[in-house]
Amino acid sequence: MDLSDWIERQAAFAPAKAALACAGRRLSYADLADEVRRTAAALVASGVVRGDRVAHLGYNGIEQIALLFACARIGALFVPLSWRLAPPEHRTMLADCRPRVLVATDPFVEPTDAIADASAGMVRVSIGALRDGWLPWERFLDAGNGTQAGRLGDGADAPVLLCYTSGSTGLPKGVVLAQDALFHNAVNSTHMHDLSSADVVLTTLPLFHVGGLNIQTLPALHAGATVVLHPRFEPPQVIDALEREGVTLTVLVPAQLELLARDPRWQHADLSRLRSITTGSTIIGEGFVRKNLHRGVPLMQVYGSTETCPIAAYQRRDDAPRHPGSIGKPALHCELRLVDDLGRDVAAGESGEIWVRGPNVMDGYWDKPRETAAVLADGWYRTGDVAHADAEGWLYVDGRRRDVIISGGENVYPAEIENVLATCPEIAEVAVVGRPDERWGEAVVAIVVPANGAHLSREAVCALLDGRVARYKYPRDVVFADTLPRTALGKVKREDLKRLARHESAAGSA
Repeated sequence: MDLSDWIERQAAFAPAKAALACAGRRLSYADLADEVRRTAAALVASGVVRGDRVAHLGYNGIEQIALLFACARIGALFVPLSWRLAPPEHRTMLADCRPRVLVATDPFVEPTDAIADASAGMVRVSIGALRDGWLPWERFLDAGNGTQAGRLGDGADAPVLLCYTSGSTGLPKGVVLAQDALFHNAVNSTHMHDLSSADVVLTTLPLFHVGGLNIQTLPALHAGATVVLHPRFEPPQVIDALEREGVTLTVLVPAQLELLARDPRWQHADLSRLRSITTGSTIIGEGFVRKNLHRGVPLMQVYGSTETCPIAAYQRRDDAPRHPGSIGKPALHCELRLVDDLGRDVAAGESGEIWVRGPNVMDGYWDKPRETAAVLADGWYRTGDVAHADAEGWLYVDGRRRDVIISGGENVYPAEIENVLATCPEIAEVAVVGRPDERWGEAVVAIVVPANGAHLSREAVCALLDGRVARYKYPRDVVFADTLPRTALGKVKREDLKRLARHESAAGSA
């Protein structure tokens, strides 16, 4: 069996059941099964064989779902590319994975045209745009008529998804995930969300990221639920969908929740069908959680990374109000350890690096054995994240090992300070970074975005920490900014903030 059997079996049980709704199109499970078969046949007709890569660049759409399941059927790897990146970055990824087929949607066809030579012999398919050298999507599908797309994959062990990491610490790496990883991730999601065929899932996160693709979207299709897929996140459209589509589950990263909260309709929107909101992608403190519980909808945290498909730990619905700020406990089909620098398990309350092992963990990085060996040992993925567990086993992320600030020989984890400062209503956003310092090695610097109308001083910010953290953790400088630079999924770009902190220091001493 392969992942495409999910759709075939759901179509056999409930052919008329709504599977996908996106941009005015609504597909039943029977329709989606037919779309997957046509897409698989078209890929085979284009010369795709087992092990080949099929890339996609564009906003969320039904064709991405069809391409993924079609790749599973014929043993190919689906490569979703981030539309947030620039053409030179796409060139790097295309040259790395060398796809047999590239599907691009308008408005990304024209800028991609200039870099299509990054993979010689690549078949180029366009959606919503006509351009020389590109095959329109419908003609691409029609070309597969009469072609038999047999089961070319190796089943559960076959790689099916190649997702590139953001590359925030260097060149992007392609994470290879097997079909079995996506299956167990779906089972983990089902347990986390009490997911069933009666659910309606709203997906607004981009499908080029495992968060948008795998936290709820694919698990919903595995369960026979309905997925309402938005091409992009737009707060008014989200509120419309929550009120009109009967949405029961959704994933919203903190940046999206903040934008929704600013929409005047949000305070009075009908959320009566919404059972919970799942959030993650960045460290989320108790203050943020409590602030976003006022609509009465549980806000559940999920923890993981591209390398873990991503679900590695989570809260369930009843856990969220009782353990705000926690990432929960290890997933149903997942092992998790907190270890010190010597690989020994740490005691409750002590911080250690998170190691993850399970069938959801990646096979490795595409064509990068050295980088793979550096993070995978005996099946354990070394995340680089640091966390502690309380006496009952609830996990709390302290920060990234590479983000730790060593000031005067003491370790300072940014998240601890950020979580305290975030409770202040006069602070809209805050991030803490280290800045080189001759005396201390590194100085703690807080980058603060004041709330509208707020007037803050460095002294006022530091006073918020009185009696709540050790004195050596206090910021030695506070930089005020209009906004924090973030990635597509709301993660703070800390390298950009470190540069800002260094610049402010240089400007102050000039």
